[in-house]
Amino acid sequence: MDVYGYYRGKSTNAYEYLGCHLIDDGAVFRVYAPKAKGITIVGDFNDWSSAEIMVRAFGGDVWECFIKDAKPGMHYKYRIYTGEDIYTEHADPYGFSMDLRPDFASKIVDMEKFEFTDSAWMKKRTDRRNEALNIYELHLGSWKKPGENKEDWYTYEEVADLLIPYLKKNGYNYIELMPITEHPCDNSWGYQTTGFFSPTARYGSPDDLKSFINKCHLNGIGIILDFVPVHFAMDSYGLAMFDGTPLYEYPTDDVGFSQWGSKNFNLAKGETQNFLLSSACFWLKEYHFDGLRMDAISNMIYWMGNSNRGINGPAVGFIKHMNGTIKSMFPGVILAAEDSSSYPGVTRPTGEDGLGFDYKWDMGWMNDTLEFFRTAPEYRYRDYNKLTFSMMYYPSEHFMMALSHDEVVHGKATILQQMNGQYEDKFPQARALYMYMYSHPGKKLNFMGNEIGQLREWDEEREQDWDILKYPKHDDFRRFMKDLNKLYLKHSAFYERDYADKGFFWLESNDREHVVYAYERASEKERIAVVLNLSDRDYDEYNLNIGFCKGLKALMSSDETIYGGSTKIDKKEVIEVEEGKAKLKLPRFSAQFYQVIY
Repeated sequence: MDVYGYYRGKSTNAYEYLGCHLIDDGAVFRVYAPKAKGITIVGDFNDWSSAEIMVRAFGGDVWECFIKDAKPGMHYKYRIYTGEDIYTEHADPYGFSMDLRPDFASKIVDMEKFEFTDSAWMKKRTDRRNEALNIYELHLGSWKKPGENKEDWYTYEEVADLLIPYLKKNGYNYIELMPITEHPCDNSWGYQTTGFFSPTARYGSPDDLKSFINKCHLNGIGIILDFVPVHFAMDSYGLAMFDGTPLYEYPTDDVGFSQWGSKNFNLAKGETQNFLLSSACFWLKEYHFDGLRMDAISNMIYWMGNSNRGINGPAVGFIKHMNGTIKSMFPGVILAAEDSSSYPGVTRPTGEDGLGFDYKWDMGWMNDTLEFFRTAPEYRYRDYNKLTFSMMYYPSEHFMMALSHDEVVHGKATILQQMNGQYEDKFPQARALYMYMYSHPGKKLNFMGNEIGQLREWDEEREQDWDILKYPKHDDFRRFMKDLNKLYLKHSAFYERDYADKGFFWLESNDREHVVYAYERASEKERIAVVLNLSDRDYDEYNLNIGFCKGLKALMSSDETIYGGSTKIDKKEVIEVEEGKAKLKLPRFSAQFYQVIY
């Protein structure tokens, strides 16, 4: 390992030196703990009693030893001494597998055993900048369950055989996995991690996860991993006070503890930067993940996520270095930021003084949109500009439109439930919302359960309410989402120019009285007009200024009878355009897509 690069946070493969590695007829163990007074190892190879003594190496900051006959599948722990006869047992920070809570022993893994067969996918994958990107976000433990107990989980391989056909049938080309790094608390959803190099044992082994990813790639499905570079779990066996000192965290409490009850990474230290950069590269290289969605980036940009406390310079510098390094090593991967701040240049290249992400979640769009649809129809004229405001700033970043897990928990209600009005009126409004979302500039992400109109907030202990599809309105909504997804994937107007001036322009953005909006999405080969009537009134002959064209053909209406609406559309009929105007029928709470004939 490059000593100079390690202390400067430049190493991308520290996991190839640190941790446990099989060699010859045993394994070598190395752990970084510069302030430890001594370290021993206990495990299956010594009956957990006669501890193996480690010796200093790597300038004294790393401890190592070779253990003969250590084999894959054996467990081990480090006993890190901070005084005479005073020690704490720790899992291996660079360990490739861990036991599931409440156990925490690390497990020896043969990382060379599994052979990927996805080379064709790996060669052609891109960041999807000018391509369709429709992401299905899911929590593996609660998408579907094999039993009724909260700890009944499908393995990675088992869920692949269920999930892949579902994704292909319903028009998703990428998935985003909520964190699958090992974590002790189920209801942290994986965001408080202890094993930054260990896939959670809840769903199987490292090879099971590799098989899952390989199967997805063979079926044309990309996979993004939710990655947590801000903070880590405080459990005594993890990273906290690892060698008796704040090795990975800040030394002071005012910035050392996060609002989530965890410890913040000290990103001013090269060793910490090195740990996180190596972890990110590990998942991309060793597991063939197609991208990373990085959580809580505003908490890296600003001290404690508070802009009033100022910019955290070392952390911002690390983000730039990490993203620039990843993009140079893995050009086709996707880097997405979950960032609620207004910090500029999040998706600008690092060479242009940006943070180097490919996409940024548009949290402002999400908040404004859901607030608008929660508003009673009689007041929507007042909030009209909540749906036009995002069109003013969208060119400033490469945004992703996300209705994620965060929007369907903690008393917020599900997306369907957040629609204004009673049960009957919620469905047409949700359909209109999704047509607005899928025609808005930016890539798409939707959380599991949203696509079936789930009414119960997400609970990580229960599977999605699939039995709700026995009710016609929910089955109609499922059919609507499937058709919308596939229409999005099929029509380049919806994605080719997401971040180009010629990809979007307004047709109507000032009809506050009727609460009607209209705009065009365009690609090199097609134009699609989008018309939204978000009032509770029907308009039988709405005059739309469409500009020069020969006519319009209906592509999709959220009010079609097959989706539970009342409209039948003739997709062969050409709607006449006279002197740049078209007369359109706009049902209440509806959205329409029209192919522009020119």
